[in-house]
Amino acid sequence: MKKEVMILTGAGQIGMAIARRMGYGKKIVVGDLNPESTEAVCRILNEAGFDAVPVEMNLSSRESILNLIAVARKHGEISMLVNTAGVSPSQASIETILKVDLYGTAVLLEEVGKVIKENGVGVTISSQSGHRMPALTIEEDMLLATTPAEELLSLDMLQPDSIKDTLHAYQMAKRCNVKRVMAEAVKWGERGARINSISPGIIVTPLAIDEFNGQRGDFYKNMFAKCPAGRPGTADEVANVAELLMSDRGAFITGADFLIDGGATASYFYGPLKP
Repeated sequence: MKKEVMILTGAGQIGMAIARRMGYGKKIVVGDLNPESTEAVCRILNEAGFDAVPVEMNLSSRESILNLIAVARKHGEISMLVNTAGVSPSQASIETILKVDLYGTAVLLEEVGKVIKENGVGVTISSQSGHRMPALTIEEDMLLATTPAEELLSLDMLQPDSIKDTLHAYQMAKRCNVKRVMAEAVKWGERGARINSISPGIIVTPLAIDEFNGQRGDFYKNMFAKCPAGRPGTADEVANVAELLMSDRGAFITGADFLIDGGATASYFYGPLKP
């Protein structure tokens, strides 16, 4: 029997927390580059009574994304997208960050938007980093939002001489995510569907632990120590926001970005974290 389908990209803590809130009664198709991680997440979900299947997926490849969507559609109509896939500044090069986090997310939102079911919903995980970068011009924001995905990486602002380091690349990717969500919300709306983004701060996950132990580890530890919340967040707190956005209670919310960082961004601009 065919079910409604949730596509979950990224076999991590945040994605699994959201799937546990919203994936009951659905076929959950989990896509990730690491087969072992994907199978582990599916095993945990299935042992908790969900119905999940693993698919090896490379977010930097349109072909791989299209294959993931094709597998999902064999199980039924796609009614939910949860995109948590990505790499961090301490994990990857500038080129990889832009190709995965920026280009790959743009392609995923575009392709799922073509087939999402009426009343379908999606969330993509962005980052507080996109909020800390200085404002871009209206023209630059427009380019990030609307440039055809296959041309994005050719934009002047994304060339090597314009990107200072991996953190800057990550910030540009996350700024692009938010702008793409706004533009895609218009297209998804033509199908009666909604798409939003969530920008978490420091959330305790394996990726965050990599950051704590990386070259910017002291910076991140200082960030959550001096933010108003005084602590890092949890995946379940991100799932709280996703549950609102993906449920009927969020029916009037689309094209929006929700910052959930314990006040770290506020402190960065107006408090003790100010540079």
